Amino acid sequence: MAHEHKATVTWTRDGAEFSNSVYGRGHVWSFDGGITVPASASPSVVPLPLSREDAVDPEEAFVAAVSSCHMLTFLSLAAKKRFIVDAYEDRAVGIMTKNEKGKLFVSKITLDPTIAFSGDKRPTPEQIAELHHLSHQECFIANSVLTEIVVAGIPSH
Repeated sequence: MAHEHKATVTWTRDGAEFSNSVYGRGHVWSFDGGITVPASASPSVVPLPLSREDAVDPEEAFVAAVSSCHMLTFLSLAAKKRFIVDAYEDRAVGIMTKNEKGKLFVSKITLDPTIAFSGDKRPTPEQIAELHHLSHQECFIANSVLTEIVVAGIPSH
């Protein structure tokens, strides 16, 4: 069964020079639920003022998508095991390096979640590690990319 997920990305030149590459990289992402998000090239890739610090860049969005998918999968698995999660905060970091062809890519994403549990049944560190391993195996986004994804403090399988 196929599922469609749509986004509309809109950019306009707004009268700026174009052929000399002095044009703004700011644009807008629109999603089917009606939300719009300001987006831009990363200031680390395209210097200000041609990029925007106050907007999401594609690399940040990629890291956030991996983190969000992992979290949602973790929450689902924890609920099935009857663990009560009160809060989940991940300070995910993506690293860009050059590949064998010399092209920059997001080569590694480190997820660093802090999770608060409550209730009588709380997971052991081993059970938490297993939930993370299963979350990585089941996450749709993780299954869609070649980037190395690790969870801080959790040994790889």
